[in-house]
Amino acid sequence: MTTVGDGDFRYEVDRVWLLRNVPRYWDLGQCADVAVDSEDIVWVFSRSDHPVTCWTTDGEFVGSWADRGPLEGEFRVPHGMYIDSTDHIWLADHQTHTITKHRKDGEVVLTLGTFGYANITVTTNGGQGTPFNMPTGIAESPDGKFFASDGYANRRVHRFSASGELEHSWGEAGRGPGQFAILHKVAVDPDGLVYICDRENNRIQVFDADGNYQREWNDVVGPGDIYFAPDGYVYVVEQGGGNGVSIWTRDGDLVTRWRGNADACVSAHGLWLDSQRNIYVAEIGEAGRGNRVTKFSRV
Repeated sequence: MTTVGDGDFRYEVDRVWLLRNVPRYWDLGQCADVAVDSEDIVWVFSRSDHPVTCWTTDGEFVGSWADRGPLEGEFRVPHGMYIDSTDHIWLADHQTHTITKHRKDGEVVLTLGTFGYANITVTTNGGQGTPFNMPTGIAESPDGKFFASDGYANRRVHRFSASGELEHSWGEAGRGPGQFAILHKVAVDPDGLVYICDRENNRIQVFDADGNYQREWNDVVGPGDIYFAPDGYVYVVEQGGGNGVSIWTRDGDLVTRWRGNADACVSAHGLWLDSQRNIYVAEIGEAGRGNRVTKFSRV
């Protein structure tokens, strides 16, 4: 079995732990994102006829949702998944231009954005558009607010109250501080700082909750997702440089990295950890190459 990482961060790679138990005649499709709830159930958001599925950490199939949103065809191009502190599941679809909050049975309890409507990226007076135009992800802050990455078109960050009221936005297209190429994912650390995977600019930008630029991490290639684990370390998907995962301290010091290893992952798009610090990486590849969730089990 392939092993990656170094020191206390070594993992055995299992690319088929979930695929062994996919129900007969199903096509799992492109796996856009993955998240793990408080009961260690692994949730997968994929571009398929079964867009939301859940599994045990051993890969046993638990269940799935029908595509039963408020409008027919709730999901068009699944992109981001997030599970908040109350075990609600948030889903970002960049072609419906919405981010939705769900109970575990799939019931929609909150919708951000307008289904099927892309808000103007730049208004006639030069102002930036409101949510959303191809959103990519969402994350909760310690005070219960939420930050959304309005990623492929608006190139904005939006802060929402716990009840979903838009409070503040920042960002524009560009290469400077507070400017973005694509906001691929967002995460919030335990101190409330907001981290944006500015993928095509090969950096992770860090802001306070009001959008004031703090610093950036530059030793990344195509950062696609970022996860702050309870163990105090930071886990990053790197979609460039051959594709892989890097692990960091919160101060931005690199602990270990694997990239360009086709026996590990080839099309990583999102990641999460379970309570045992095993890593799950959603891969969004083509048939026969990717299209899976790869598990990295701690050695």
